[in-house]
Amino acid sequence: MLNIYEQVDTNKRKSLLIMISFVGFIVAVSYLLAYSLNYPLSFVALALVLSVLASLSSFYYSDRLILGLSRAQPANRDQHFHFYTAAENLSLAAGLPVPKLYVINDTALNAFATGRDPQHAVVCVTTGLLHQLDRTELEGVIAHELAHIKNFDTRLMTLVTVLVGVVALLADLLLRGTLLGGRRRQDKSGLDAILLLIGLVLALLSPLIATLIKLAISRRREFLADATGAAITKYPEGLARALEKIAADPEPLEVANKATAHLYIANPLKNHHDAVSFFSSLFATHPPINQRIAALRS
Repeated sequence: MLNIYEQVDTNKRKSLLIMISFVGFIVAVSYLLAYSLNYPLSFVALALVLSVLASLSSFYYSDRLILGLSRAQPANRDQHFHFYTAAENLSLAAGLPVPKLYVINDTALNAFATGRDPQHAVVCVTTGLLHQLDRTELEGVIAHELAHIKNFDTRLMTLVTVLVGVVALLADLLLRGTLLGGRRRQDKSGLDAILLLIGLVLALLSPLIATLIKLAISRRREFLADATGAAITKYPEGLARALEKIAADPEPLEVANKATAHLYIANPLKNHHDAVSFFSSLFATHPPINQRIAALRS
């Protein structure tokens, strides 16, 4: 397993690579659309500008978008005193600035972190988590989320959340455009057929590939965040007990969806992938909680 410094460097490189790949994909998609629908090449230039703006916007504003989608509200120090004090103490122990703290008003047990770097980080928990975990268990969860911030997982995964969604949308447009363009064009040359085939393959496979990459990254990072969080608290049992309570909670988180599920400490959709087939587990947003608990207790 990579150590924390290697993981941070790897996540920073992956974030840059994702942004560059996104721009390249948009340019390729826009060229195929322009060719199949007889649009001028200025359409490609416009798509390039828009893709760069989308990448930069996702880098700087994806945390606000995710908080909005999650209907999260700023935490109140008086009302959520243990949340505030635990976050302050653990941030000091981890050598991090205290993140902004948010709360989702939901009785389900869950939490996530977001933000492009430790200076712009957010930790968000549900009211159900605050009410049902004791202080030690809550510290374990907060330390896990601070580990994501410290490891720069939050930058990588918020970028993936926004850009994968945009790629899926544009791939669908490409599929519709190439099929429509293929019917409209009269000069059915071999190049037309090749471009149409490429467009179909990109449109059909790119969302699946992007989702598999997102899930693979998400599953892998949870084990490292558990280990880093345990190192911050010096008490792995706190997080292990918290994960047991989260796993036992049958209630799905209402504000969560497939685009944001991988951000949470545990699958908020409660699909119970641990009990289903190996094929279904390939699409699970998180590793089995029993494996994470065993790793913490070992």
